[in-house]
Amino acid sequence: MRPQFSAAGLGLLAATAGVAVAELLATATRPQAAPLVAVGGTVIDGTPTPVKEWAVRTFGTYDKPLLLGGIVLVLALLAAGTGMLARRRAGYGLAGAAVLGVVAAVAAVTRPAAGPLDALPALAGATVAALLLRRLLSVGHPQTAPDDAQRRTPRRVLLRDVALVAGGTALAALGVGTLRRTNLRDAARTREAVRLPAPTSPAKPLPAGVAPGFHTRNADFYRVDTALTVPRLDPRQWRLRLHGLMDRPVELTFDELLDRDLVERDITLSCVSNEVGGPYVGTARWLGVPIAPLLRAAGIRSGADQLVARSSDGMTIGTPLETVLDGRDALLAVGMNGEPLPFTHGFPVRMLTPGVFGYAGACKWLVELEVSTFADFDAYWVRRGWARRAPVKTASRIDRPAPFARLDAGRVQVAGVAWAQHRGIAAVEVSVDGGPWRPATLLPVPSTDTWVQWRYEWAAPPGGHTLRVRATDRTGAVQPEERRPPFPDGATGWHTVTVTVS
Repeated sequence: MRPQFSAAGLGLLAATAGVAVAELLATATRPQAAPLVAVGGTVIDGTPTPVKEWAVRTFGTYDKPLLLGGIVLVLALLAAGTGMLARRRAGYGLAGAAVLGVVAAVAAVTRPAAGPLDALPALAGATVAALLLRRLLSVGHPQTAPDDAQRRTPRRVLLRDVALVAGGTALAALGVGTLRRTNLRDAARTREAVRLPAPTSPAKPLPAGVAPGFHTRNADFYRVDTALTVPRLDPRQWRLRLHGLMDRPVELTFDELLDRDLVERDITLSCVSNEVGGPYVGTARWLGVPIAPLLRAAGIRSGADQLVARSSDGMTIGTPLETVLDGRDALLAVGMNGEPLPFTHGFPVRMLTPGVFGYAGACKWLVELEVSTFADFDAYWVRRGWARRAPVKTASRIDRPAPFARLDAGRVQVAGVAWAQHRGIAAVEVSVDGGPWRPATLLPVPSTDTWVQWRYEWAAPPGGHTLRVRATDRTGAVQPEERRPPFPDGATGWHTVTVTVS
């Protein structure tokens, strides 16, 4: 093997061992401090909004694994390059490991909700990588060794050392996997032990005539967030702090929250990243504590106009205070479709606000609510250019037939959903091939806070056809035709599907 390739391989091996040690230390103490997660979170925060939107649109829920994979690839290339440089001068190896370690440590300690000790896993991993690289190169490339005795080291010692490092790395990786599986099992058991009380105000039964699939299964409910690893909070240790512009700040435990009056409501959530006709919308039956009584009991001070929610991972969501206090079912949700919240959807407690896009009213893994003002604080997404106030826009979607479907001529049922949470849908219309708008049949709904299922019977003639849909909300506003991207306050436009009839 050429010397430069051998040095690159040794650099990669040393870096892999360092990462394994860092991940093991973080997993055993504080998973949020894991270098790959910290660097990934920093990359997400620094990524321009158009790139984020492209990633969500293109990769959906696979965007996070792909990001981590990209970080690993870049790290591998840097490690290989460091090994090749260190072959020429040993100090380059130490410098390369130090730079990578410092970058990861800075990323860890600058994450929201981080502490100084979060730098330790990255620094420990970088130290291990530097020492191992120095040792391996002194054996595999004797010209880098500091003295003559080391330069005469037999080649078989290199094979022994490589085997030892590879074996130790494998053991560390095995330890990481074992600890993570143990943590996942413990968290799952803790969630399974939660017994949610019956609501004092149950949801109304779904009206007769509602089609199957009105509620989105938990496993199918969309997920859009910045968390590279899903927080798994212990409800026994969970606390919710309410403070800010209020007379009587308060802190609640999970049991104290469950002791309050709980309500059950059907509510549709939608993401501002959703493109026209996109999948990031879903309806669930939520169980939770109304937020308004909690805030009023704490005494809201004059001038407050924003409620800032903070997640356990430091995410901040800013919600217009009036949308929480105007009588809508803004909740601290603890249940979803008859069970405790799934971890991916905010267990043990999340916030949701009907009629407001998720980035401005649906904080997951909630640990803090601060009554504030828009003048004093910009939440995470607002700092990145998204609108401060984010009422959902009237939208509609064709779910059947699918795009580019091939259909038989005759009666075809066109169907889909439309939503304008907290305003409600008054009408849905369908146009074929740019022709006149025809009214669709609206199925019953339990409230204005949910989507509406709709149907349209179409006598489909042979040929290629284009179907369009638009909705009108109960204020009389018609869904706009102009196509606009999600940034900065939600997409607009009519969903269009092309089919072939034979």
